[in-house]
Amino acid sequence: MPIIKTICGKKHAENHIEGLEFERTRVRCYAGAVKISIVIPAFNEERLLGESLAQIKSAAEAFTRRGWEVEFIVCDNNSTDRTAEIARAAGATVVFEPVNQIARARNSGAAAATGDWLVFVDADSHPGAELLADVAEQIISGNCLAGGATLRLDEKHFAAGWITRFWNGVSRSFKLLAGSFIFCDAAAFREIGGFSKELFAGEELELSQRLKKLARKTGKSIAILHRHPMVTSARKMKLYTAREQLRFLAFAIFNKRRAMRSRDAAHLWYDGRR
Repeated sequence: MPIIKTICGKKHAENHIEGLEFERTRVRCYAGAVKISIVIPAFNEERLLGESLAQIKSAAEAFTRRGWEVEFIVCDNNSTDRTAEIARAAGATVVFEPVNQIARARNSGAAAATGDWLVFVDADSHPGAELLADVAEQIISGNCLAGGATLRLDEKHFAAGWITRFWNGVSRSFKLLAGSFIFCDAAAFREIGGFSKELFAGEELELSQRLKKLARKTGKSIAILHRHPMVTSARKMKLYTAREQLRFLAFAIFNKRRAMRSRDAAHLWYDGRR
């Protein structure tokens, strides 16, 4: 980052010294000593978690080959199956969140994280090495505060595919983060208080708005990466009938506040169907 010279004399010397110190700090933080915390919230995910962790660990080589440190944290969100056992067997740090809520699960995982940057990945999603390499480039740039990625389903489904393409366009246009994949400067995440504990759905959209506000304040950017979409599961298309999904969609449209603030109303995420 260039050092801006403003005026001569003592003021110029002070600015020059401050600029050099900033440069040294930036190099230390973004080129040689970055630690990444990958946080995976999981509720009854014994069927998919093992494979997901394996793929995420493989993709994380995009960080480790730069000499960066990576830690994996799984938040067991009050599971009744072998979720925690599978996570520990895979070498992940496991934390427990007793309240069944995705926002609290992500916050609990982040609270245990020691990294400079947080990467939130859902247990049914698989970011590739290319996507994480793009994340690394955003971090190195020093201009990015947080970001997400466009999505691609792991299998073809006409309706879900159309919805995904629509979401990708909205996400890129309005800088909205998909909850299944979010990366964020850890200090910024903590400064704004993390995910809202009031929300059982749509918490990533509310977080997006607060991050965008902080980005404007600090002169940083929000990035929606699109060269290498994140692969996420289309399992809800099989687990729920079209009628169930349409009923929920209609309820969410006409009862937005209740749909976002009630666990029962957001049952597609909390009924445990896997």
